[in-house]
Amino acid sequence: MAAHNELGKWGEEVASEFLQHQGYEILERDWKSGHHDLDIIATKGDTLVFVEVKTRRNRLYGNPEEAIDYKKRLALQSAINHYVKSHCAYANVRFDVISIVGMIGNNMPEIDHIMDVTLI
Repeated sequence: MAAHNELGKWGEEVASEFLQHQGYEILERDWKSGHHDLDIIATKGDTLVFVEVKTRRNRLYGNPEEAIDYKKRLALQSAINHYVKSHCAYANVRFDVISIVGMIGNNMPEIDHIMDVTLI
């Protein structure tokens, strides 16, 4: 597995643990259906939360969340719509971003949980 893929998987693990400590229940990780994919799908209370995780070793090229461009936002919106239509009828749906800056094995990565992000 390429180093950037390993870093991404580590970031998703860190984000999942972070969310669980915040009282979220993780329903899915790395969900895929056709060309749709979502990093984390969780619930907290009566809200279904879709989480995009962006992980970087450092901030040399900006903050991790800045990598979510318009094209990626459209793809995420499409994936979320597909999941909601095929899986559930939650009254509340939210999109969050978790950015992680650190290296694999770092016990104290920087974690920023950005809630209720507007996709498009």
